[in-house]
Amino acid sequence: MYRVRLCYDSGVPEYDCILLGAGHNALILQAYLSKAGLRTLCLERRAVAGGGLATVESEARPGFLHNTHSFFHRGVTGMPWYRHLELERRGARYIEPELNVAMMLAGGASLEWWTDFERTYESFARRNRADADTMRRWRDAFVPIVDEILIPESQSAPVPDDERASKLQTTAAGRKLAEVSRLSPLEFVEREFGDPAIQAGLLFFNGLREVDPRASGFGHHIPALLASRGKAQMCRGGSANLARALVNAVEEHGGVIRLNTTPRRIHVAEGAVTGVETTDGEFLKAPMVASGLNPVQTFLDLVDPAVLPQDWREKAAGFRFNVLAPLFAVNVELSAPPRYTGAAGDALMVILGLDHVDQFREIVASHEAGRIPPSRVMWGSCPTLFDSSQAPGGHHTAFLWEKLPYRLDWDREKDAHARRVIDTWTEYAPNLKESLLGYSAQSPLDTERTLPNMRFGDLLVGALSDGQTGYGRPFEGAGQYRGCFAGLYLCGGSSYPGGNITGLPGYNCARTMLADIGLPA
Repeated sequence: MYRVRLCYDSGVPEYDCILLGAGHNALILQAYLSKAGLRTLCLERRAVAGGGLATVESEARPGFLHNTHSFFHRGVTGMPWYRHLELERRGARYIEPELNVAMMLAGGASLEWWTDFERTYESFARRNRADADTMRRWRDAFVPIVDEILIPESQSAPVPDDERASKLQTTAAGRKLAEVSRLSPLEFVEREFGDPAIQAGLLFFNGLREVDPRASGFGHHIPALLASRGKAQMCRGGSANLARALVNAVEEHGGVIRLNTTPRRIHVAEGAVTGVETTDGEFLKAPMVASGLNPVQTFLDLVDPAVLPQDWREKAAGFRFNVLAPLFAVNVELSAPPRYTGAAGDALMVILGLDHVDQFREIVASHEAGRIPPSRVMWGSCPTLFDSSQAPGGHHTAFLWEKLPYRLDWDREKDAHARRVIDTWTEYAPNLKESLLGYSAQSPLDTERTLPNMRFGDLLVGALSDGQTGYGRPFEGAGQYRGCFAGLYLCGGSSYPGGNITGLPGYNCARTMLADIGLPA
């Protein structure tokens, strides 16, 4: 067993595993390791654990809570780690409104996604029945694909691409998945659907939020989302409550989380990790280190170049971040909730300004050029419609997000653009300005400053392109959560299956590590 005993005489603290960064994936991993009896320590440079699970109280108006990074948590309550770690008992409670998503269209119409698929179908049928029928056909075809292939794959370490491809060819469901996967999301929607607004709405859940809609290999994402039982959810009391529940799980099993502590170096001797040195000069001994940081931080910033293999150095340096991932956010404090001109304004997620598939081409081109897109496509929520605890009695908070390039002078542009967002928002919710008590904005640069793991404001911590998917995520040779040294592991969003609040990189890494040291997962 890969186990060390605390040596009080040496004067050097000893642990079984040291984790770097207290994002949700690292906390999940630490909870599993601690529960298995390992002595664990997590080092977090910030004053609070949770990474993107951040809920911040307004400085100007106490009692108004804003979820400044992560808010929409798709299907979290169905994840195995949520159940195994008993997070509901520890204070994480989720709300999943029946009217899940509404995309506002001209004239007060909308496309609506409900937790009940039949109501979603009827909403789409009012717009275009042929497209609604196509949506039903693909949903029905992909339910077994999601249940029998995609979910089991996402909850285990990835296998080599050729091995996966061969396995898919052995079943009808696998062959269907492989066939659709060869397309790009844009090719899929333009081939299968006719209405430009429906095409845009379906692409939103893939191309705008995760990958370039032109990228081949992701055509299956859209039917898979249609077939998924996991819908958008919000954490009662704010996203930070999920982080608090994870911290509780870690600490109940004896794990230690040390805040305001920054790692300087991962120490290596004879091809194996030996511990971590902090910027304060303290050396913490452990035979295992698990990094929740991105590959650039892990391998280039924290490992001595003299011991890092040249090919790993080159692969880490070549790791690509997602140009389309950065967000601009405006958080508002209100005396009344936004009242939209459309009938579906009480959805958990509201999408504004999206009505044609061609807008995606404009957005991608603008990000590549580093300019603000001509079309203002925004989405967000009014959390206090569903959870009154996030604002003082009778008052509300709301936010909108917009995909905007990292490469702008955000220190100069931020306030002016926030006002533009509010002006556009008011066109859809005319009462917004009269209800507005205050607002704050967060740019892609602010995201990087707050969470350096999200380099260039990349919320996904690495592009899902250039081979950085599946067994090749974060890069070739590191696709099964193991680093280039014995005892070094990777558990962050830059590992498979990727970013967002899924917890699966941490969960899968836990299973890998426990198997490596001979303990049950």
